[in-house]
Amino acid sequence: MNNGAYSHLEQLIMARFHEDYSLYGNSIPELVLSYKAEMIEDERVTTLEEIARFQKANANCLDRAFDDLFGCRCDPTLWDHTTASFLDELKHLLSE
Repeated sequence: MNNGAYSHLEQLIMARFHEDYSLYGNSIPELVLSYKAEMIEDERVTTLEEIARFQKANANCLDRAFDDLFGCRCDPTLWDHTTASFLDELKHLLSE
């Protein structure tokens, strides 16, 4: 996976955006909010920082970098998003 560079982002994706996602909700807001309810503040802040860092580090190849990191585990297009808009949505929901 990511050798720890994005471990909080990875945990969010792997914990909610998998084949059994409907156990936690049926929309991105429901999934993120259910995950957020289990987080402590430091984890939430770190996840936000990791998303921003991932976006910045991969600005010229965001789709490819996301696919390299998560592969078939999470596809933003299945949620009617681009990679950029998916990550922006995660940041928005985690910031609320």
